[in-house]
Amino acid sequence: MAAGEHLSGRPAGTTAADVEAYLARHRQKSLLRFITCGSVDDGKSTLIGRLLYESKMLFEDQLAAVEADSKKYGTQGEAIDFALLVDGLAAEREQGITIDVAYRFFSTDKRKFIVADTPGHEQYTRNMVTGASTADVAVVMVDARKGVLTQTRRHSYLVNLLGIRRIVVAINKMDLVGYAENVFRRIVEDYSAFARQLGIEDVCFIPMSAFKGDNITEPSAAMPWYHGATLMGYLETVEVDESVMQLAPFRLPVQWVNRPNLDFRGFAGTIAGGAIRPGDRVRVQPSGRESTVARIVTRDGDLAQAVAGQSITITLADEIDISRGDVISTVAAPAEIADQFECTIVWMHDEPMFAGRPYLLKIGTRTVSATVTDIKYQVNVNTLEHAAAKTLELNAIGVCNLGLDRAIAFDPYRVNRDTGGFILIDRLTNNTVGAGLLHFALRRAHNIHMQHVDVDKAARAAIKHQKGCVLWLTGLSGAGKSSIGNLVEKRLHALGHHTYLLDGDNVRHGLNKDLGFTDADRVENIRRVAEVAKLMVDAGLIVLTAFISPFRSERRMARNLVEGDEFVEIFVDTPLEVAEQRDVKGLYRKARRGDLKNFTGIDSPYEAPETPEIHIEAARCTVEQAAGQVLDYLTRSGLIESGGRPG
Repeated sequence: MAAGEHLSGRPAGTTAADVEAYLARHRQKSLLRFITCGSVDDGKSTLIGRLLYESKMLFEDQLAAVEADSKKYGTQGEAIDFALLVDGLAAEREQGITIDVAYRFFSTDKRKFIVADTPGHEQYTRNMVTGASTADVAVVMVDARKGVLTQTRRHSYLVNLLGIRRIVVAINKMDLVGYAENVFRRIVEDYSAFARQLGIEDVCFIPMSAFKGDNITEPSAAMPWYHGATLMGYLETVEVDESVMQLAPFRLPVQWVNRPNLDFRGFAGTIAGGAIRPGDRVRVQPSGRESTVARIVTRDGDLAQAVAGQSITITLADEIDISRGDVISTVAAPAEIADQFECTIVWMHDEPMFAGRPYLLKIGTRTVSATVTDIKYQVNVNTLEHAAAKTLELNAIGVCNLGLDRAIAFDPYRVNRDTGGFILIDRLTNNTVGAGLLHFALRRAHNIHMQHVDVDKAARAAIKHQKGCVLWLTGLSGAGKSSIGNLVEKRLHALGHHTYLLDGDNVRHGLNKDLGFTDADRVENIRRVAEVAKLMVDAGLIVLTAFISPFRSERRMARNLVEGDEFVEIFVDTPLEVAEQRDVKGLYRKARRGDLKNFTGIDSPYEAPETPEIHIEAARCTVEQAAGQVLDYLTRSGLIESGGRPG
């Protein structure tokens, strides 16, 4: 057999028609996505390698390479180490563990498969969640010698959390316990008790040896007491989620408005649930407008019906304003609409998540601004205990309340993973920092609405003959923020302007007296102040804030609460050594001694503004000169006039 030739040994006389027929049969096969997970060294990678080998998805040169690698890296003596077919990273081969999620494709006569080999270590929980997010089935590996371990429970919890309804408990390495039935029965009993605690109903137990090939594709002669399915037999016949979702309510998240010419306007996307036919009444959400489906358009022509999983373009009988991110549902079973939710968040970034910090949230094709308003509790995935938390660290899982800047169409995650799952994105770096699952809309999301008022912001500002705005002074402790802010307010007041100064120390005597100085409390401190400043701008005031406000994300959040020209960031730039020399309150000395924890500039970071409207080099000017610099900017920008009249 030549190098690269398929092990299945395609006959030499194969014709083009034979190839076309083979490809046609291949296209008609259903696709099953599944993951392997479990504790370290339970044999996940070996199992996948065995499946690739048994399904004849290896080429001769690949087999030769893995035989050579087995001698160099392998753990099975002279035998082939099938795990090396999957553990592609050098670090994985050297350590004998899986670090990243490894995806492999293979097929049999009955079905196509995509398998994700997920890491077993706790520090790679985020990788495991990534692999499980699209899976239909989870194969949870259990070492027959060790039984159900803490990591087995943790991965089972995550699998259940992510909505994987079908679980195979692959009790591996039965050859190392003499294929003993009592070992198998004990593990079945232990895992079944845990599964009942989680509410997992669809569990299949299979005793096997991935290394020896027992019960992988053929029933094992070594275990005549087992009469159930082989692993491949189960995977080839289990019902996939896609067929289940075809019976769900219709959902089409709009990905693209297709307008190739003036005579055609269609709405393209992948159906996330249900089925649709021309003539069906649909509702566009969140707007609530209704119409009738005119056509279902695809590259291969119009369809009489489209179902979940298909990518289509639909046209409507009426001209309706629809944009990317809208969801098209049937009138009979529309999605829910809300802007506040309870959800579960899996945190996936080195920098912790804080309640009150703004993020971008992407759900389906819609991206909105989001804030975690409250961390209700953190889940210990090893014990399932609930613990109070102010932050979520890397790989932590918490149940939180979430607030959005606008209402969205959604389904609970347990109903539809596509319209109930989301990711959180850092606004500054654009990194994905978390993944989440919506549980339900909070009651207040439906019961609380913005009340219309006749006297608006413009009217309040007009009667004061000024334009409301925020002058946000930020800098280290001792930089001179309060002194500059106080003098600026005095001069504005003398010019006849209506002002208010929010000072960091003063606010902590009342509104924020319940907050400390941890990073989480600092975030909440600035969130509250920013909301108060927004209300004052709405009242037509020029509001000055003097806060360290050490984090860029919170200052950006404050800026986004008001109109673009209503926020002026003022960086009072004072070197740390100068601020320490001033140290009127003695805070730096306490921080240096270790008596004052989480002090900005010493053991807590300060993120300097990158593009402030006003940059005051406070070590090189007097307070009077700094105040003059602020007033000059306000005059030049038209926020005030030099003679005391408003801009």
